[in-house]
Amino acid sequence: MKRIRVIPSLLIQNGGLVKSVKFKNHTYVGDPINAVKIFNDKEVDELVLLDISATAQRRAPNFQQIREVASEAFMPVGYGGGVTTLDQVKALIGIGVEKVILNTSAFDNPKLVEESARYVGSQSVVVSVDVKKNIWGSYKMHVQNGSRNTNLDPAEFALRMENAGAGEVLLNSIDRDGTFSGYDTVLIRHVSEKLTIPLVALGGAASVDDFKMAVLAGASAVSAGSFFVFQRPHRAVLISYPGQKELKEKLFLQV
Repeated sequence: MKRIRVIPSLLIQNGGLVKSVKFKNHTYVGDPINAVKIFNDKEVDELVLLDISATAQRRAPNFQQIREVASEAFMPVGYGGGVTTLDQVKALIGIGVEKVILNTSAFDNPKLVEESARYVGSQSVVVSVDVKKNIWGSYKMHVQNGSRNTNLDPAEFALRMENAGAGEVLLNSIDRDGTFSGYDTVLIRHVSEKLTIPLVALGGAASVDDFKMAVLAGASAVSAGSFFVFQRPHRAVLISYPGQKELKEKLFLQV
């Protein structure tokens, strides 16, 4: 039996916790430390922190805030946003981050993936692949918070990153982000078939059943944002996480 990881992804903008819809219309949802404390109580598997303002402002990560969050977290923490150098990767690992997530820098400087994997090990290097369909229905990878179209096929890029030393791919559907419309299982299958490293699916989750559909499409783990911070149907802010019994019943899969 295989235990599937279920990972909240938290967006940080100017120090606060926000949530987006299709990478736009960011809504403030609280303080990151408070969210981490709630997730501690819920026995969350892992946590992803993505500082979208660091990327947008082309600045270094806020190491002080990341240190504070990592010190409060009882689970492994992955961090992405503004990471452009090996020294920053080393610093993040040094303050308690388990996995460093690279997005724009992985595209602009693939050698950073290679160097990081050599220094901290592939298991601590994650490449985030943000994907949007173009007007012809083809999947294209975007960087810089989804604002820059690379015109690359996400599966080809993900394979390139695996060959460079990445130990995991975080696959995010821009079109499904914050929509509660379910994961893009076609996209998950398209990318996962190319890889031997784990793929974490992100974007669109509305239920634990969606988690299982993503895994059946080829994801090794699942992540979500709005699902963990909003109560539907009115999108009232409520930090939550499915009960361990429900996750165990639905996400222990025979392998």
